[in-house]
Amino acid sequence: MKKRFVLGAVIAALSAAPAAAEPLAIKIGVLRQTHSTETLSILDIPAADDTLAGARLGAADNNTTGKFTGQSFETIDAKIAPGEDAAAAAIRLVDQGAGFIIADLSADDLLRAADALKSRDALLFNASAADERLREENCRANIVHVAPTRSMLADGLTQYLVWKQWRRWFVIKGSHPEDELFAQAVRASAKKFGAKIVEERVFVDTEGGRRSDSGSVQTQRQIPPLTQNAPAHDVLIAADESQVFGGYLPYRTWEPRPVAGSAGLMPVSWDASHEQWGATQLQNRFLRDFRRGMNARDNQAWLAARIVGEAATRADTGDPKALRAFLLSPEFSIAAFKGVRLSIRPWNRQLRQPILLTDGRMTVSVSPQEGFLHQTSELDTLGVDRPETKCRLQ
Repeated sequence: MKKRFVLGAVIAALSAAPAAAEPLAIKIGVLRQTHSTETLSILDIPAADDTLAGARLGAADNNTTGKFTGQSFETIDAKIAPGEDAAAAAIRLVDQGAGFIIADLSADDLLRAADALKSRDALLFNASAADERLREENCRANIVHVAPTRSMLADGLTQYLVWKQWRRWFVIKGSHPEDELFAQAVRASAKKFGAKIVEERVFVDTEGGRRSDSGSVQTQRQIPPLTQNAPAHDVLIAADESQVFGGYLPYRTWEPRPVAGSAGLMPVSWDASHEQWGATQLQNRFLRDFRRGMNARDNQAWLAARIVGEAATRADTGDPKALRAFLLSPEFSIAAFKGVRLSIRPWNRQLRQPILLTDGRMTVSVSPQEGFLHQTSELDTLGVDRPETKCRLQ
C-alpha cells in the first residue's frame, strides 16, 4: 500500500507541474543572388547552395546551444533570379517571420532591400558586397556588414607587402567597374602605408569565354607582352574582380615577379584551406555536411548566423531591436576561428576582422601585421577608420 501511495503522489505531482516552455523560435532569412558560373577555374564555379550552406551550418551551431537556452533557429531560403526584385523578396521573408536576413546581394539590391525594410523590425547582414559606399555615404542603420570592404582587403595585403619590403608595385586592372573599385582601394592603401605604384595598365575584356577561349598555349603567348617593359617593381598587383585575366598572370609574366591581389597571394576573409585557431573543425563539419569546401560567402553567412545566435543567447532575446542594441555595444564580441574575437564598428556597422592572405593552398599570413598599431584596435588599421568615415546612419 505504501509503494502505491508514493507512486500515486509522484504521478499527481508530475501532472500538476507546468509544461516545459516552447523554445523561442528565431527565423533567419537567406536572401541570395544567382552568381555567374563564368569563372577562370572550374574550382571557382559557385555551388547550388552557395551562401545558404554557411547559413544552415551557423543555424545548426546555434541550435546546439539553443537546446540549453530555450531557443531554436531556422533558416528560410530565398534565391532570386537576375533582375528579380530584391526588396519584394526581403519583405516576403519578414512576412514569413524572419527578423534577420543574411543578404548575398549586389550593392544596389542591398540598399533597396534595406530601404524597403526601414519601417520593419528586421536586421540585414551583408554577406558579400564589398563596396565602400555601403559603409560610408550610403550607409544604413539596419545593415550589419559581415563581408570586409575592398579597403580592408587591400590594407591587409599592403601591410604584408610593406612588411616584406616589397614596396614597388606594377598594377594591372580589368576594364569593368568593380575592377576599378578594387584598383582605387589598392591606390589608397599604397598611399596609406608608403608603397609606390610604378605603373598601371588595363587589361581590356573582349568578352570571350573565360575557360573555352583561353587554352594554356594561347595564354602563355598573350601574357608576356601584356607585362613587358614595365618599370622596375617588386610585385605585380592584379585588380580583377571580374575574373577575366588575373588567374593567368602567375608564372607567365615577362619578369619573374610574385603576383598578388586578385590572383597569386590573395587577401580574403576566408579560404577553404584555412586551418589555424581551430578552423579545421569548422572546415571538417562543413565538408561533412555539404561535400565541398567552405568559401568566403559561406563563411560570412555562417558568421552572420552565429552573430545572431551569440547575441540572442547572451541578451536572452530574439527581438531585432534589442539585438541590434546589444550587437553594437562594447559587451558584444564573437569568436570566428581567426585568432581574435571580432566586434562591430558602431559608426558604420562593419565587422572588425583579420584578413587572411592565401595562395589557395594554405594561409600565407594574416593581417593586421605586427607593428601596425592603433589606439583602439589593431583591426581598425584595416579599412576606413572612425576619423575618416562619411557614414551618417539613417
